[in-house]
Amino acid sequence: MTTTDLDISLVVPLYNESESVGEFCDAILPVLERTKLSFEILCINDGSTDNTLDLLVEKKKKIPQIKIINFSRNFGKDAAVSAGIDFAIGRCAIPIDSDLQDPPELIVDMVQKWQEGNDVVWAKRIDRSEDSIAKRMTANWFYRIYNLLSDLELPENVGDFRLMDRKVLEALKNFPERRRFIKGLFAFVGFRSAVVEYKRSKRRRGVSKWSYWKLWNYAVSGITSFSTFPLRISAYIGMFVTLLAFVRGLWIFLRVIFCGIDLPGYASTMVVLLFLGGIQLMSLGIIGEYIGSIYSETKRRPIYIVRDVIS
Repeated sequence: MTTTDLDISLVVPLYNESESVGEFCDAILPVLERTKLSFEILCINDGSTDNTLDLLVEKKKKIPQIKIINFSRNFGKDAAVSAGIDFAIGRCAIPIDSDLQDPPELIVDMVQKWQEGNDVVWAKRIDRSEDSIAKRMTANWFYRIYNLLSDLELPENVGDFRLMDRKVLEALKNFPERRRFIKGLFAFVGFRSAVVEYKRSKRRRGVSKWSYWKLWNYAVSGITSFSTFPLRISAYIGMFVTLLAFVRGLWIFLRVIFCGIDLPGYASTMVVLLFLGGIQLMSLGIIGEYIGSIYSETKRRPIYIVRDVIS
């Protein structure tokens, strides 16, 4: 892709968002016009099985700035955002979800900070009271555990909604990995950044496509993508258990030698065996997660496949 004189590329990943796409387009258009900059709206249809694509085509008749990138199937949100970055031709790009939980009005402030010389403008959630208690707690746990285990610091309560300058987009295109944790990649590239804060709104239409199981797998993928500390933990636990076994064995030996008392203990033996077996299985699982990542990368499959582009 080559850049033109366009200023803003809005990147909108969509998967079965027929309930929200119309309202989103109506809400985002006046905000973009308020910036007084030229723009395009890249709508990535991530293999939707409802009538999201048909609604986008209808909206395009009224909003010519809409450009539709239609995937051959569902590849996931990170793949959709990556496609938006690849296809964006503006001087900056702004990924945003269509559920309107991230207020479009914030784009005006983000553009202003970009024009002041910042390469990245994060949108940070300072109030997530509209989210469930479970979601708020798990999100906080994730950021704390991630930043504890990884050398790369991930800004807390910062999602994909952000503005990125063209130089940032070009840097992101240089990452070859297929198994992507897009938030980590955003943080990895660095560049001069600024923050705008906002209160997260309640989802107006539709339902979230992220179950807790998907969020858990996504968190594991994020940690293993940018940290090898879990592998070191396995080694540390192994050394600690070995030391405990040595101390315990020495204590039994000395007790038998000096006291002549053999220590029977079927129950304690089973507990030790089950504990060691659990540690081994956990370690194998951690190693398997990394091997699986290596396996996925070596196949070099495309991140996404585009069925057609409606521009």
